[in-house]
Order: sequence, then C-alpha cells, then structure tokens
Amino acid sequence: MSSSNVSVQENWAPRFFTIWTGQAFSLFGSALVQFALIWWLTKTTGSATVLATASLFAMLPQIILGPFSGPLIDRWSRRLVMIFADGLIALATAALAYLFWKGQVLSWQVYAVLFIRSAGGAFHWPAMQASTTMMVPEKQLSRVAGMNQTLQGLVSIVAPPSGAVLIGVVPTQAVLMIDVITAFIAILPLLFFSIPQPVRTESKLKPGEKEGYWRDVREGFTYIFAWPGLLAVLLMATLINFLVNPLGALMPLLVTKYFQKGALALGSMDSIWGVGMIAGGVLLSISGGFHRKIVTMLVGIVGIGMGVTIIGIAPSDAFWLALVGFFIMGVAIPITNGPAMALLQSIVRPDMQGRVLSITGSLVVAMSPISLLVAGPLSDAYGIRVWYWVSGILCSLIALAGFFIPAIMNVENNHNENLPEPVPIAAVKNE
Repeated sequence: MSSSNVSVQENWAPRFFTIWTGQAFSLFGSALVQFALIWWLTKTTGSATVLATASLFAMLPQIILGPFSGPLIDRWSRRLVMIFADGLIALATAALAYLFWKGQVLSWQVYAVLFIRSAGGAFHWPAMQASTTMMVPEKQLSRVAGMNQTLQGLVSIVAPPSGAVLIGVVPTQAVLMIDVITAFIAILPLLFFSIPQPVRTESKLKPGEKEGYWRDVREGFTYIFAWPGLLAVLLMATLINFLVNPLGALMPLLVTKYFQKGALALGSMDSIWGVGMIAGGVLLSISGGFHRKIVTMLVGIVGIGMGVTIIGIAPSDAFWLALVGFFIMGVAIPITNGPAMALLQSIVRPDMQGRVLSITGSLVVAMSPISLLVAGPLSDAYGIRVWYWVSGILCSLIALAGFFIPAIMNVENNHNENLPEPVPIAAVKNE
C-alpha cells in the first residue's frame, strides 16, 4: 500500500529530470571540492589528526541536525529549502576560494567551511528525496533510485582523477569556484519549476498538548517507533552501515600489508568498485528490481555480504579474487540502497518524509565514527582481514534473517496498524 496522498502528473519526467540534472552537476562539484580540500590539508599539514578532525567536522552536522532539520523540511517549502541550502554551500565555498586567492587560508577555516557544507547537506539531501516522492510515480521510484546510485558511482570514478588533474594545472581557488558554479546550475531549475507540497497533517492533540516545532520533532520519532516494520528496517540499515563503513578505511592496509601491493593495486580496487556500482545502478534503473522493494533490498544485502566475505577469505597470492569481491560488493550496494530509499519514499507519509529521512541520515552517518572506533583496534589486534570476513558473514545472516521476520517482510503493507490517526491541516500546493 502506498502512503502517497497526491497524484503525480503524467508528464512528470521533464520537471524531475531537469531538477535532477542540476543536482547531478552540484554533486560532481561537491566531490571536486572534497578532493581539493583533503589534498590541501594533506599537503600542507601531513597530519593524520588534521585529516581526522576535518572528517569529524564534515560529519557532525549531519549527525546532530538530522532529528531537528526534518520537522523544518516538512513545514517549509522543500524547493526553497534546497535553494537556500545550495546557496549557503556556494557562499561558504566562495568565501574559502577568496581566502585561497589572498593566500590567507588556515586549517580552521577549512574546518568551518566543511561544517557549513555538511549543515547545508543535512537540509538538502532529505528535502530532495522527499521532493522526489512528490514528482515521481511510485512505480518509477526504484528506477530513479537506481539512477542516483549510478550517478554516485560515476562521480566516485570521475571526480578524484579530475580533481587531481585540475589541482595540477589550476590553483585551488579555481577548483572551489567550479563547485560554486555547479551549485548555481542546481539552483537554476528550482527557480522555474515548482515542487508539489504534501498535505500537511498532524496526529490528534492530546489533552494539554500544544502544536509547534517540538511537537513535530517528537512526532517524527513517534511515527518511527509506532511502526515495528519501519523501525526494524531502519535498525537493519544502521547495523549494515556499522559493518560496512570501515571497509574503505581499512582497504589501504589490506592492499599493502596483506596482498603486498602498491598504489596501482589500491587504485584498481577503487575503480572496480566504482564500475560495479555503476553496473548495479544501471541494472536497477532498467529492471526496477523485484515487485516488492524489501525483497530487492534484502537480496542486495546478501550480495554485499558475499562480496565482502570473498575479499576477507582471498589468499594473499590471489589479489584477483579480492577484485572480484569488490566488484560484487559494488554491484550490490545500489541494489540495496536504491530499493531502500524507494521503500521509504513509497511507504512513509509524504508530510513525514523530511523527519523520517533526516533521522535515517543521522543514524547512517553516525555509524562511521562509531564503527571505525571498533574496527580499528580490532583489526590491529586480530588482523586486517578479520573485519572483512566477520562483517561479510554478518551482513548475509542479517539479510537472510530478514526474510523470516514478518514485520520486515510486510513493511510495505502494515503501516496503518499502530500509527496515530492523522488530521489534515493544509492542502496540497505547488511551491
């Protein structure tokens, strides 16, 4: 059963794909900035602590702001949220480009810009995903999610070498200004195309309870916890991210210490993973996955587990087998992430999606520092491969268990059982 309470127009494609194309340019520009800033910090300081601090500043806003940005996204025009978020990111990046041009940039200023960019992302990402629900027919959501995964795969392959080439021929401020330009390319379609806003609803007020922002915050958590299937899916996604997130950080050590290979082998792993991700995204875009999105998602998680396990058990003289594992993992990630996003977009009430997606984003991002704190010491004590084969096996077991949990398998049909009765308070409109 769909949660959608609006009908998407038949000629939805021109509006959506014009906006989507603008966002694609912005995603590429953001990847260039990320590469340029990390490279500058590496070259300037050579400090692992500095790089770790930069990563922390780039993650914290999305972890902290998620539960609080969602209610605002559901209250405000999502189109304007995206415009202001992209604009804020562009202004912060332009200010940093000016400092580079003047030769006055300091590490703390880079931290500040990374923080601002992350804060903008905490509003922009859930606003765009929630807007997609209002523009794309439900039966096309999985295909659109597959396109998003394909795009991310392409960016992961193209952006780093492009950034490396650009940094070699133009100053850092010129690379940063590319992101400013792509941000305005993303904003431009939003100035001309409206995005339907969902019917705004609230659950009935309890005696003595008042309407307001903090009630919206609580309502977001209540919506999730009152729906066992949704809660189980989010917990599963959080656990999978906990297991998978450290793999990229451990990969250089796996290549150099275990396989006794160099930079070329490390680059080939990145490339084969990106190629796999593109292949998985294209496959999902064409096929749309299984009829039930939860089945496609669970099959994808099994694939991730298989790929990671193959990497973990590959003999030291069989680097090619590890490449096979990375390719399988790359293919499986879009098969997992695409249906997972399409599932949330199709089952969560449109006026609640800002809150649910923001909370989901916070949980996913929070897993990165937590899992690294666990995986690092464990790998130092028992060997790099341990995290690979343990996380691979656990991913597969978690997915297989999901097939036998009714709340998860029926999540697309059981969302009316325990949820508060919504009361419409505003009509659908284009903004």
